[in-house]
Amino acid sequence: MARRPLPSILSTGSAQIARSRELARTAADSATDVLHPLITITRGLRRLAAAGRRRWTDTPKDKRGPLLFLAASVVLVVALAPYGPLLAVIALMAAAAWHGRDTVPPPAEGPDESQVKRLASLYEALIPYFSVEEDPAPLYTHGGDWEAVFPAHEFDPAGRISHLTIRYPAYFPDGESGARARIEQVLHAKSGRGREFRFAWDEEGNQLSVTVLTPLPLDIAAQPFVTAPGETVLGFTDPTEVQRTLPLTHGEQRRDVPPVVWRTGVRSTEPHLLVVGQPGSGTSTLLRSIALQALRHGDVVIVEGGGTGEYACLTGRDGVLAVECGVVGATAGLEWAAHETERRLVALNRARQAGHPPPADARRPLWILVDRPSAFAHVAATGDHADPQALLQVPLRHGRAANVTVVVAEQFDTADTLSEPVLQQTRARVVLGPASPGQLAEFLGAPSHTTPAAQVPAGRGYARLGNGPVLRLQVPRTPDPYDDATTDADRQAVLDLLPPRSHPAETLPAPMEHLPVEAGAESS
Repeated sequence: MARRPLPSILSTGSAQIARSRELARTAADSATDVLHPLITITRGLRRLAAAGRRRWTDTPKDKRGPLLFLAASVVLVVALAPYGPLLAVIALMAAAAWHGRDTVPPPAEGPDESQVKRLASLYEALIPYFSVEEDPAPLYTHGGDWEAVFPAHEFDPAGRISHLTIRYPAYFPDGESGARARIEQVLHAKSGRGREFRFAWDEEGNQLSVTVLTPLPLDIAAQPFVTAPGETVLGFTDPTEVQRTLPLTHGEQRRDVPPVVWRTGVRSTEPHLLVVGQPGSGTSTLLRSIALQALRHGDVVIVEGGGTGEYACLTGRDGVLAVECGVVGATAGLEWAAHETERRLVALNRARQAGHPPPADARRPLWILVDRPSAFAHVAATGDHADPQALLQVPLRHGRAANVTVVVAEQFDTADTLSEPVLQQTRARVVLGPASPGQLAEFLGAPSHTTPAAQVPAGRGYARLGNGPVLRLQVPRTPDPYDDATTDADRQAVLDLLPPRSHPAETLPAPMEHLPVEAGAESS
């Protein structure tokens, strides 16, 4: 059956609405310009009437009679005089126009005295970095003109710089990261500490744009995000960095916030994630958020090395295959995950050879969440056990083809114990908590264009997906609902997202048996 085209009102409705809005806005502006004198006179008449009313109210009652007689005499004289009414109307309109004018003083052009001092101090601080002795006409010199190198500048209500454009000489090595870092450090120190800055280097135009970033929202709690299968919201970032927004609920309000979306599955270029941070920076919070989103469409295996019970709320829930905290259970769980990955590869290979669609149990996403595997490495070394990280090699290398995703969270002080397959296969990276520019560049693979703050709240950090840009990140609040320090609102938000518990925690289903791996099955 041939498809009928949509009516023109539906296919072109949005364009017509936009055009109508533009015409209405243009008509309103034109009417305001034409009626501006009438609006001014009306405003003046209203102000004159208010002044007359105040004068009559302030006049004592014993003097109101003479005042009324005087006003009537003036009106009578004006009415009897030649051209009196016309001149009176002209005088009234002139007075109304004078009193109805805009009395708001125009904003002062240019910076004030304190702002000039800030710009001059910043100019003097940049002289050692942007000048050389061989330059015959240096832009930066002691006692020079700062207006020539700062073509644009803005200040916040507190008098601190909020935006600044800086010109620098062409011989400055702006392509070297070390030279850029020195300039960014000076600007961050002289323009106000405690704030985050974004630096945009224009190498062709020899200009540097410095912008103060607004803090990311901290009040976004865990909730069902509007995403497609295979999309996971890691957190939220600046609106200028992504072209997508998500509708979120905050109390009784709804607002659109730009998210950092991580795409997994067979077509993903970054199928696995590595999260690194300081203690208390929110790595476990991010893993809980990922687990709640993964349970909407797949199964989850959680391996916790910290032993703090951060994931006890997920034990026995539908879709949670296991929550292991000991080295024996972790080894068994990761060994099952490796065999399950191999079984899926075999099933997919057999389906392709037979010309059948992939089986449903091989298409269902499987998530392996490992929190602090370094703790298991230490216990395994002291107890003559194998390192559980070695069991992640198969899911990491073949997980994308088998629809298996691995997420590893580790702390900065023990990140050197991560195995080589974990570091090589996790191309999606997240760094949470305070970190130096060197640490960010080391773990993310690229320097950040913003200055990290010395003190950051929990869940604040940076994210980089593959070869993409480094983005600021704020993880949604997903605390442990069994923690006494959790607020009632956050606890209820997490409990609402948990799947039902259809079987007790102590009677978890045993891991399914895996098929024997055939030769060539892993080549997928």
